[in-house]
Amino acid sequence: MKTTTAILCVLAALPAAAALADDDCFVPMADWQPRSAVARLAEENGWTVRRIKIDDGCYEIDGSDATGRPIEVTVHPETLQVIELEYEDAHSGHH
Repeated sequence: MKTTTAILCVLAALPAAAALADDDCFVPMADWQPRSAVARLAEENGWTVRRIKIDDGCYEIDGSDATGRPIEVTVHPETLQVIELEYEDAHSGHH
């Protein structure tokens, strides 16, 4: 019986772990920071914003860093924590 309980506990934890490993954001819109706060975050980091959009429930900033290098930044909509920052290859358009 203890083995069955242990297996069930592990299986129950798997979806939560998978959700944390994902870069999707699951936050009610009522809890989101406004776009102006995302723009301010970008400005504070020296990024030039080309576009702020919503992707997979997260804010996504398309723009460039302080040196002009193209970037794509995924931002948590409630905490404004940077989840991912990707530098884009200007030649191929790939990340």
